[in-house]
This record gives sequence, C-alpha cells and structure tokens, in this order.
Amino acid sequence: MRWNRSRASENVEDRRDQGGGGRRLGGRSIGLGTVVIAVVAMLLGVDPSVVFNLAGDPNPPTTQQQSAPPPPAEDTAARFVSHVLGDTEDTWRTLFAQSGKTYEDPKLVLFSGSTDTACGMGQSASGPFYCPGDRKVYIDLTFFKELGSRFGAPGDFAQAYVIGHEVGHHVQNLLGISGQVQAERQRSDAVRANQLSVKLELQADCFAGIWAHHADRSRQVLEAGDIDEGLNAATAIGDDRLQQQSGGHVVPDSFTHGSSAQRVRWFKRGLESGDPAVCNSFKSAQL
Repeated sequence: MRWNRSRASENVEDRRDQGGGGRRLGGRSIGLGTVVIAVVAMLLGVDPSVVFNLAGDPNPPTTQQQSAPPPPAEDTAARFVSHVLGDTEDTWRTLFAQSGKTYEDPKLVLFSGSTDTACGMGQSASGPFYCPGDRKVYIDLTFFKELGSRFGAPGDFAQAYVIGHEVGHHVQNLLGISGQVQAERQRSDAVRANQLSVKLELQADCFAGIWAHHADRSRQVLEAGDIDEGLNAATAIGDDRLQQQSGGHVVPDSFTHGSSAQRVRWFKRGLESGDPAVCNSFKSAQL
C-alpha cells in the first residue's frame, strides 16, 4: 500500500507512555464484572460500547481525559496510522460535503495496556474499537502483529481495512445510525439485538470499502495484492471463523459482526461501488 501518498492526520493521540485510568463510564462507576464481560465480548469481535451501553445510559457523556501528544515522527507504525487516518478524513469530508453535510474528524488514540475511554476501560486484549461517547478510535499497535500471526491476515492494507472499519463506525455515529440501532437493540430480544449488531458491523465494513475505493481513485494508494489482504482480513474476523478457532460450535444467532462471507461481501460492495448508498445493510434483502 502506498500509504505515504496520503496526508498525515493531526488527530492522533499517543498515550502509549501513559497508564490506564480509573474504571469510569461517563460520570459513573462501572463494575469489574462489566469490564470482564466487555473484554471477553471484544475478543469475539463485539463492539465494547454495546456491552457498556447495555450496562447503563445508551448515550454516555464523555469523560474528562488529559490530552496526549502526537506520536514521534520517527515511529513508522504510528506514521502509517496517521496517514491512513488522514486519508479517511479527506475521503469522508468530500463525501459528506457532496451530500450537504459536514464531516467531523474523529480522534485516534494509540495506547498500550489499557486506557480510559467514555465507553469504559479500553484493554489491549480487546483489539481496536470505536467509542461513540468520545468519538475516538482506540488502537494498541500490537494488534496489527496479532492480525498477521494469530488471525493469519498480514499486510499493511489489512491493517488499513481495520482502521477504515472503525472510522466507518464514526460515520454511522455522525449520521445518527448508531444511536437508532442502539435504541432498537434496547427494545429487542437477544436474537434480534444480535441481528441489528451484525447489520451495523456489515455497514461499517462497506464504509471501509467506500474509503478504499475513493482513496485509490484519488491517490492511487493500492498496490498489487492489497485488495486480497483486505478481503483476507475480513474473512479472518468473521464470527463463524472466530467461533471455529475458539473450539466451539458455529451459532449464527450469536453472531454480532457477521460471517466471513458476509463481511467480505459488504467490504467488496463498498470497494467496487464507491457509493455510500449501497451500504444500507438494514434494508438489504440479503446480508
């Protein structure tokens, strides 16, 4: 991936030298049990905000967090993240403007070990996630090594796909989709709630494809093999694949992100079209 053709974002916070904060959710405390459940859920690919929101206010206020400096210029991995984030900013600013809207850039936080968020305590073991309460994407860069070694999905574009997916959740948040889905989940039984989560996640996959389409069209960032890396990553983190790897049975009613085939399908849908309108997974006859 020719990631250095993109503009580096200034919205990256480096908390890797900071310790984790207290276990707070918004302005209130959360129990250790909720944190443990959330960590286990995130290991299975569940958005942690879903777990924390179920524990209380579905629209948690932001926490007071100390600002962190940008990453050092000589840190290649951090520079990669900054350039990919900058590319998503340029892409979504343009697409929002075309529809008469204003895109608000998210922050991306690099952390190590744990860090305080408006959605509770972020843990390295949880993998990357987006917190709608503070509009920030959280990433421990060690996850990218695990993406290749543990999940069998190496490559820089596989990593970029992960960032694009989390930024896709930010787009959903700005458009009000996340809030609507969470409100509906609160009124639904477990099976219906999981189905709504799957649709939300598949739309974020599609939005990641939308970003890749326009990034390549505008800046020719993709190289031979990059698309295969992205598709491989989408396959590797499908719910069915994760359940198989954990030694359990595949239980579709428990899916929260979608099967490998579904995740590939929706990522390709955005990648091939470039039109956000094709990403409405909530009205699609086939997932």
